[in-house]
Amino acid sequence: MAFRLFAEHGFDQTTVDQIASEAGLSRATFFRYFGTKEDVILGDLEDLGRDVARRFAERPAGEPPWESLRRAFDALTEFNADEPEKALAYVRMLCETPSLKARQWEKQQAWHDFLVPEVSHRLGIDPAAVEDPRARALVASALACKDAATDAWTACDGTIPLATLIDRAMGTLTP
Repeated sequence: MAFRLFAEHGFDQTTVDQIASEAGLSRATFFRYFGTKEDVILGDLEDLGRDVARRFAERPAGEPPWESLRRAFDALTEFNADEPEKALAYVRMLCETPSLKARQWEKQQAWHDFLVPEVSHRLGIDPAAVEDPRARALVASALACKDAATDAWTACDGTIPLATLIDRAMGTLTP
């Protein structure tokens, strides 16, 4: 129901009181479930990051980490596959609403915490070795490619599958 309100009125114009009323909740109860209005939209983002890290860890041990990161991002494309129009509208709202974009960036930073230890392990690096930037560089680069692909996906109105765009973006950084 919150998504419907956001679609009808826009994210910034929809109030917490409207969302709570629509759900039959008080404002106080709403805030027991969600820390912010942005969390209504971004609540699953942390779990999605954990899923990406889990998928990375499940990839074959001998597979190059970059390829494993790419395949781990299949969690994103599968998440969006059932309702591409809804997913596109969701991503557009994230891109067009500064407070959502900022909160998304903040939540996506947790993905680094999930992925860096896994990539470090694959590279044979102690995850606590802060002087070795390789795992962090791979994760940051992969996430930047994912973001560039997502931007391209919204720009082309989803006419090119997100998976194809992630392949293209990540393919630019491989020999």
